Amino acid sequence: MEIELWAFPMVKDARGASGALVKMKDGPSGGNCVLVYFMCTDCAVEATRAAASGGQIVREKMSIGQYGFISLVVDTEGNMIGLHSMQ
Repeated sequence: MEIELWAFPMVKDARGASGALVKMKDGPSGGNCVLVYFMCTDCAVEATRAAASGGQIVREKMSIGQYGFISLVVDTEGNMIGLHSMQ
């Protein structure tokens, strides 16, 4: 899956919202195309847990540089969610 990611600044232990604009090849646009990320200790571990519970891993753990790592999973209802970790 080809992904282009542009991150918003993130300051550890500071207030404010961080995030990213992501473009995926052949991904849908408009409508309900917001991707929510949940912070966790290790996104690879949580992605594996999601798959073991009936979900699906769409993108294995990948580096996003100084911002850590992300994984993408689809839950049992078909919703894609992001997982973010610093390790």
